[in-house]
Amino acid sequence: MEKQLTGTLALAVFVAALGSLQYGYSLGVINAPQKVIQTHYARSMGLYFDAEFDEERNLSTTLPNPDPNPSILTMYWSLSVAMFPVGGIISSFLVGFVADFRGRIKGMLVLNILAIMGSLLMGLAKLGTPHIMVIAGRAVMGFYCGLSSGLVPMYIGEIAPVKYRGALGTLHQLAIVTGILISQVLGLDILLGNPELWNVLLGLSGAIAVLQSLLLPLCPESPRYLYIKLGKKEEACKSLKRFKGEYDTTKDLVEMQVEKEALEKEEKISLFRLIRSSIYRKQLCVALTLHLSQQFSGINAIFYYSTGIFQRAGVSQPVYATIGVGVVNMIFTLVSVVLVDRTGRRTLMLIGLGGMCLCAVGMTVGLVYQFTFSWMSYLSMTAIFLFVCFFEIGPGPIPWFIVAELFSQGPRPAAIALAGFCNWTSNFIIGMFFPYIEELCGQYMFIIFVVLLFGFTLFTCFRVPETKGKTFEEIAALFQKERVPRPVVGTELEQLKGDTVA
Repeated sequence: MEKQLTGTLALAVFVAALGSLQYGYSLGVINAPQKVIQTHYARSMGLYFDAEFDEERNLSTTLPNPDPNPSILTMYWSLSVAMFPVGGIISSFLVGFVADFRGRIKGMLVLNILAIMGSLLMGLAKLGTPHIMVIAGRAVMGFYCGLSSGLVPMYIGEIAPVKYRGALGTLHQLAIVTGILISQVLGLDILLGNPELWNVLLGLSGAIAVLQSLLLPLCPESPRYLYIKLGKKEEACKSLKRFKGEYDTTKDLVEMQVEKEALEKEEKISLFRLIRSSIYRKQLCVALTLHLSQQFSGINAIFYYSTGIFQRAGVSQPVYATIGVGVVNMIFTLVSVVLVDRTGRRTLMLIGLGGMCLCAVGMTVGLVYQFTFSWMSYLSMTAIFLFVCFFEIGPGPIPWFIVAELFSQGPRPAAIALAGFCNWTSNFIIGMFFPYIEELCGQYMFIIFVVLLFGFTLFTCFRVPETKGKTFEEIAALFQKERVPRPVVGTELEQLKGDTVA
């Protein structure tokens, strides 16, 4: 019997998840020091703002331009937020190429060069033009994170035992929310979120890349990549034993051999062939819709702009409330780790999306009546915290790893690339346009998300099957409405074992 969980497997998952930690850090770091960074933008561009914007430095007397032009600052700030997903949009199409060209481990190792470049641009922003260097650094970091957010779930999904595939897959999201929380804490004014150290705060993500680079050589390559993609059976066998301990690898090799033979019988599944193929259309529709539900749920409006939202809800210390969101975020991701392989993917998605829909209604009611009833600010805060809880139960972690479950080795890289593109594009739309939606809709800004969440809940209810504990072949059969392939037994198993050993 192989060991299901070993030290090597734990190390490999931890090291891979450092890329997700960096993603989360980059996602949340722009939030807390918003006013401080905008102050430097204003100074570098010569804009005028009244003393309330920065009382200590009284920019209204020190900046030369007497004409206020806040729309320019709003544009540059929106670009600072939105260029991060723009980088992800571009790089998401390269996930399959990077993963297959040099492998999962070497791919993640090379990508850290991008992360260090992006962190240097932001860390040195004070030496140049702050808004240009921050926007450029955010774009480069987004390019890195677009690739990393595809490679990390792919690698973890391929090395995880079936029994723990959901729980280990959820660790990608746990690392993201941990990174968000770390960035929010470090973004406090008493730590790094102040006029002297804000550039250090933005550039600190490079330290995570350095740590991962030091640890990645200790991690084995994915056995599925070695055997199915490269045909290196002996190396795949060694990798399996490093992950699971000394055991008879025949069963795992037989499973990979069956998948390899099926893959060899068909042409390589490119991105465009995947889009045109009727065989994978249902899986692709589910995968893309789940990623859309993650981003268009409104969660990134909370992550990017929660400080301002809490301020409008009447919270006296909005930065600390934002950190509270980060803590709740991490706790309920841990809850999802425990539940995902017990309750199932579909059930948690339904609970999460339905709960978020109700919370979005609560947020809207709280914002509309906050000046009519004093207790409405508490309703708004409670709804925001519950919104994050429901997100992390299902819509947060599940879309990232379920794509690897829905597709076999052949179309998997292309499917992950397309899902990543969908995720990052919707991320960009929220990051870029939410401030304008907020201006246009005012207190009713979350009504849009209520409608979207209701639609996503209905889609999940009627179109998303349960994938818990199923092999790739069984999952494919669910979509093709075919009978689940019968187990290989008797003389057939002996023959496959003989072929594998040979």
